[in-house]
Amino acid sequence: MSRWRLAAAALAASVAWTGATAQVACPSDAQALPLVALFGAWEARFDGVPGAATVLLARHPEYAGVRGSITRDGGARAELAGDIDDEGLLTIDESQDGRAISATWSGGLQAGSCGKVFEGTWRRAGEERTARFVLRKTSSAIERNESEVKP
Repeated sequence: MSRWRLAAAALAASVAWTGATAQVACPSDAQALPLVALFGAWEARFDGVPGAATVLLARHPEYAGVRGSITRDGGARAELAGDIDDEGLLTIDESQDGRAISATWSGGLQAGSCGKVFEGTWRRAGEERTARFVLRKTSSAIERNESEVKP
């Protein structure tokens, strides 16, 4: 094999290896996450509240964000809408009636979680007290199947 062909083969292998590495790299912050990474089922746990709630998120039909629902232990359900804000935090508005905001969530992506764990604070509207939450991904939904996770 000539030196030029050998060099071209080495370059092609290097590019292929670098491309493969970039595709599996873990995002270092939430702003680096593609929106589709938020789609799917999540488990939410709140300090001081026994059990876990189920969160389902899909593409928001009106803006580059997510819309979905939370179902808490005992069957209480609320609507959710949110996105990744300018500071890289996952922000979610929660509504019991689908109109007024009943609570807000603000959480950061946990380092090394590859977009699968957010931790932050949850606050009921009109109250100063907050509760810590952990939101952990339990399954993904690819965009073409996002109807599976719509509220």
